[in-house]
Amino acid sequence: MAGGMRPVALLLLILNLCMYIILAIIAGWAVNISIDRGFIIGPGLRLPAHFHPIFTPIGNWATGFFVVFSLLAGVVGIASGIVGFSHIRHWNYHSMQPAVSTGLIAWALTVLAMGLACQEISLDRRNAKLGKMEAFTIVLTATQLFYVLAIHDGGRGPVPVERPHALR
Repeated sequence: MAGGMRPVALLLLILNLCMYIILAIIAGWAVNISIDRGFIIGPGLRLPAHFHPIFTPIGNWATGFFVVFSLLAGVVGIASGIVGFSHIRHWNYHSMQPAVSTGLIAWALTVLAMGLACQEISLDRRNAKLGKMEAFTIVLTATQLFYVLAIHDGGRGPVPVERPHALR
């Protein structure tokens, strides 16, 4: 049964990698919009009364944090996918450890971004592309967890132990 979850893990890996790439692209677009259309404060001007440290002209007050954490989750998710391909290829205990570690970190960041997406949805007033990014984040939260559980099956079986050579 050691290789029984391998095809499922590969399918989830490809799905998650594509979704993390799309998430990172949309989040990068939103950061670019924030930089291009953000506040411009001159030397003699004061900050507006309701200045937000992570200002985004599209969306609402949760959008800035959501975009930043989605971008982080996307980049770490892409790294998790790259490490995951190595584990799928080798499918042993030693390749499982980094794949599960990066997968769990990507999942944790995705859960954080999903919480901010839910907050953004509850505050209303947002862009259509941000709605797609919210949907990708919510779906990725579930699929990334299933992916981590599927690749965890790759470590079953005997663990090779290296013993020092005994003196004869």
